[in-house]
Amino acid sequence: MSRNAVLFAVMCLVWGLTWLPVKVGGTHVPPVFLAAVRFTIAGVLMLFWAGRDMPKVPAGAWPRLVGTALLLNTANYTLLFWGTAHAPTGLAAIVNFATIPIFTLLASRAIEKEPVDGRKLAAIGLGTIGLGFLFATRALGGLSAVQGDPQEAIGLAAVAAGTLFYCTGAVLSRPIAGTMPTLTLAGWQTLIGGIGLSAVSLAVERVGSADFAALAQWPVLPCVAFLVIGGSLMGFTIYMRLLRDWGAFRAGLYAFVSPAVAVGVGVAVLEEPFGLSEAIGAALMFGAATIALKRPAPRGG
Repeated sequence: MSRNAVLFAVMCLVWGLTWLPVKVGGTHVPPVFLAAVRFTIAGVLMLFWAGRDMPKVPAGAWPRLVGTALLLNTANYTLLFWGTAHAPTGLAAIVNFATIPIFTLLASRAIEKEPVDGRKLAAIGLGTIGLGFLFATRALGGLSAVQGDPQEAIGLAAVAAGTLFYCTGAVLSRPIAGTMPTLTLAGWQTLIGGIGLSAVSLAVERVGSADFAALAQWPVLPCVAFLVIGGSLMGFTIYMRLLRDWGAFRAGLYAFVSPAVAVGVGVAVLEEPFGLSEAIGAALMFGAATIALKRPAPRGG
C-alpha cells in the first residue's frame, strides 16, 4: 500500500471520528462556544505554521477573505456544531459530506453561472430524495424521534444549511485562492471564522466561567485537542498533500468513507438509531454525490 493510500485512510478515519467529540463536547459546553475555541486555536496554529507566508495576503483580497471566512467557518460551523448537538452524529455526517458536491453545483450555478446539465440535475434530484428519506422518520415522529432529541430534524436541517453556506464560501474563495499560499488563506479564514464564532457565541449562548474551566477538564479537553490537532491540522495537511498528488476527484472520495465511520461510531458508542429509512436515504445521497463528482467523459473531435 502506498504512503498516500495510508494517509487517505488516516484522513477518512480522523474526519469520521471528529463528529464524536463535536457531539460529546457540545453536551458539556455550549456548542458554538466549542466551535469558537476549536477554530480560534487552529487558526493561530495554522498561521504560526505558515511562518513567513502569514502576511502574504494581497490588499485587495482582504474583503473577500473576510467574507468567505464568515461563510465557510462562522456561519457553517455555528449551524453544524449546534445541529450535531441535537442530531445523531452519523446522520449529521451524511448530510454534511454527501451534500457538499450537490450544494457546490448549486452555488457554482448561482455565482459563476456554471451550466447545469442532465447529469447534474440528476444528482440534485436524487440527493433531494435522499434527504427526504433521512428526514422522514423524524418528520413523521417515528421511533428515532421518540428515542432521541425532539429537535433532531431541526438539527439535521441546520447541518444542511451550514453546508450550503460552506459551499457558497468555497466557490467565492476561488478567485483569491491562487493569490496567496494555501496555508495562509486557510489560516486566516480559520482564525477570522473563529473570531466570528466567538461573537456569535457571546450573542446567543450563556457562556460562563464554568464553561472556560471545562475546557481544561475531561471530557472537553480531549475533544478540543482532537478537533484541533486531528480534524483541523492533521486532516487539512493530509488533504492538501492528496489534492496535490491525486487531484480533487480522488482526494474528495473521503466524502464516501468518513460518514460510514461516523455512523459506526455513533451506533456503537452513542447507541444512536439508524433504521431502514436512514439507510435508503444514505444510499441515495451517496449515489447523488457519486454522480456529482463524476468527471465528464472527454469529447471526441
